[in-house]
Amino acid sequence: MTDVAFAIPGDLLTPTGGYAYDRQVLARLAEHGIKALHLALPGSFPKPTRGDLDETLRLINSLPEGTVVLFDGLAYGALPPDVVARIDRPVVALIHHPLGLETGLSAVEAARLVENEKAALGHAAAVIVTSPTTAQLLTADFAVPSDRIHVAEPGTEPALRASGNGGTMRLLAVGSIVPRKAYDVLIEALSGLAEVSWSLTIVGADDRAPGYTAEIRRLISESGVGERIVVTGAVDDATRDAHYANADIFVLASLFEGFGIVLTEALARGLPIVTTTGGAAAATVSGDVAVRVPPGDATALRQGLKHLIENPVARRELAEAAWNEAQTLTRWDDTARIVAAVLKENGA
Repeated sequence: MTDVAFAIPGDLLTPTGGYAYDRQVLARLAEHGIKALHLALPGSFPKPTRGDLDETLRLINSLPEGTVVLFDGLAYGALPPDVVARIDRPVVALIHHPLGLETGLSAVEAARLVENEKAALGHAAAVIVTSPTTAQLLTADFAVPSDRIHVAEPGTEPALRASGNGGTMRLLAVGSIVPRKAYDVLIEALSGLAEVSWSLTIVGADDRAPGYTAEIRRLISESGVGERIVVTGAVDDATRDAHYANADIFVLASLFEGFGIVLTEALARGLPIVTTTGGAAAATVSGDVAVRVPPGDATALRQGLKHLIENPVARRELAEAAWNEAQTLTRWDDTARIVAAVLKENGA
């Protein structure tokens, strides 16, 4: 008998932080006494068709009686109340970040998603989140009692220290090209740094928001520094790791993060970091290990980057602080242990 069905929409190999979290936890649950099945849901979430909603309900309710469903929030938060009410298996919801807080939504759509997710979370036996910031948000804005929320931060495994090159500063940004990641702000910031020596590599899926991706490519072309910027699209883990290894500075311009796995990945390589304080990113890295700027502020981001590009002493100090901080990071085994404990408390 399967104790838990981990319900995940779309392709489990999708190269995002949320899917990486799901893959890592799924691979480790057995080590913590949980027999887990990967239950593949339709890939249309978070904008499911009616047919995909019906199929999701059929898949869930056809599970053996008593099976606990660990439900990825990309799908669970998008389930309408009438579908959630017909689920007859216990649910533990895994929320990476609330769907209604995604950048680029209309006010009407954002409000609808917030109310929808609020209703869905009211049916969950427990809720797992990836940061204390998201836990506080769900209590304050989604009416989830704090005693039903459990924090299981993403893990970060040890990595080789980045080498850098001491010449042209190689900037690295990692994350899907979607409005929330604010690559437009990053390009605006860099367009004012034509007089200093740098290059930028953007690593991340470029097919999630085609309109925004087209806008980013246009902004790069018109920036006056476009020849210094490379957009790789999605890459495999080995290629991504190589980009980290060869970088001099990591930059995150995101407007909001539910945690910010890329930040801890940068810490693990001992990279100096320039980041915004959007969402949980403010807590993921402190001012001791990163230059931190307000989200959406291109001028502040430009100043932070210029400071590190031109100041080798500051880079070395932040790199050393990052490397030391990395030795204390949560590991994936710790994450899986917390998730498994929540599942056991709720019937697994």
